[in-house]
Amino acid sequence: MDHGLSRAVEAFIDDVGAALQAAGVSATDAERQVVQEAYNLCMALVDVDGRHTDPELWAMVLRFAPLGQMRPETTPTQARENELAAGKRRWLEAPSALFEVLRDLDAARGTGACQIYQERAIDVGYAVAALDQYPSSDEIDAITAFRRVLTDALARPRPVPPGGPAAPLTDRPPGTGEKAAAPEAAGAAPAAAEEAPPPPPEKLEDLLAELDRLIGLQVVKDEVHRLSALLRVQKLREERGLPSVDTTNHLIFSGNPGTGKTTVARLLARIYRSLGVVAKGQYLEVDRSELVAGFVGQTATKVAEVFARADGGVLLIDEAYSLTRGGERDFGREAIDAVVKEVEDRRETMVVILAGYPREMAELVATNPGFDSRFPKTIRFPDYSDAELVEILKLQLAKGGYEAGPDALSAAEAWFGAHPRGPGFGNGRLARNLFEAAVLRHALRLADVAEPTDEQLATLLPEDIASVPTAGESGSGPPDGS
Repeated sequence: MDHGLSRAVEAFIDDVGAALQAAGVSATDAERQVVQEAYNLCMALVDVDGRHTDPELWAMVLRFAPLGQMRPETTPTQARENELAAGKRRWLEAPSALFEVLRDLDAARGTGACQIYQERAIDVGYAVAALDQYPSSDEIDAITAFRRVLTDALARPRPVPPGGPAAPLTDRPPGTGEKAAAPEAAGAAPAAAEEAPPPPPEKLEDLLAELDRLIGLQVVKDEVHRLSALLRVQKLREERGLPSVDTTNHLIFSGNPGTGKTTVARLLARIYRSLGVVAKGQYLEVDRSELVAGFVGQTATKVAEVFARADGGVLLIDEAYSLTRGGERDFGREAIDAVVKEVEDRRETMVVILAGYPREMAELVATNPGFDSRFPKTIRFPDYSDAELVEILKLQLAKGGYEAGPDALSAAEAWFGAHPRGPGFGNGRLARNLFEAAVLRHALRLADVAEPTDEQLATLLPEDIASVPTAGESGSGPPDGS
């Protein structure tokens, strides 16, 4: 029997069953229903790539025959002939009736049953994907999509039904979502505390939920979810002694300023720590000035010192393309060669992220043949839409203790729309700059008010925002962060 799948299914049955019993369901009925849920979930994941392989089906028989879901004498050939898994993939397209029961329970009693369900269901998904000698990309994508289905379902309000939670059913697939509470942990320990033991890893589901709460960046979120799922499956395969694909975890982050590259990199350091990819999980960010020296032989030493500090964690080299820019006496090229060497030497112990503008990053990769093989994955960070920038501005307002008066947010969206999208567009920095400039104009507007009310002191009006010059206007306003 595959012990990884066995542990995942047992945890699902035990923990979700306990949640149902907390809702008043008898122990016998709770076990019957969660066993059926676990079986249907596993079969759905077997079906997503349409292969229904012998290792997958043998694992299903060994795991679920003792639980009464399959006949003990069933062979993989018989399972395929009887289409035990065929069509089950549809189970992943919507949350189940049991999930809705758990939502009712959470709404009525303030419990976290849905989070327990979600975590155990995703663990089952990872275990199923690890069964074959080579997991398919379809399975990885299915786990990522299933998590999104559950998260979206939880985001939709669900009133508490009269009389409390409904009776559990099992006619549709299981599901859950990610609880909105953010973890208290705040990333990695500072470099000065390298001798101290690293903090315990955070829960992967909590970190992915924190990622999902970021404004916009859906393409980036999908990439990180898929990467996390692949790494989790690879780890399970290593634990089972199965061959794993030799991959590199180094990345290129490509995008304009203020698109969340640094925020996501910090979060990735914690995700990699949770997955065991890195031992410590510290996050270090450097730029050209911390890598390039002014004399022959010193640059390689500076690069080595930076990599030694980041070993066991994640290193972000911001504006990495700047290493290629300099005169004949510049040592940026020496820094590039040193970076490529360190990346290869420490590929098992740390992760390196190169970040910068899209075009310039492509030019950087072309400068050294070592970059292309060591950084095969590029995550592209799109510019924020005007509506997303308004949401970022709203966060700035709340953080600063301000509110938007009538039509102020409409004025802000028009202001963002007046900025052309192009190389160097400021994105989140542009929203911050608008907030700071609007606060200044708000203060000037109230300077002649003898005794302003609390509401006046806390409310930005449309004119406070519309009067801020946009980029390119005469007497240009605040810089856009480019």
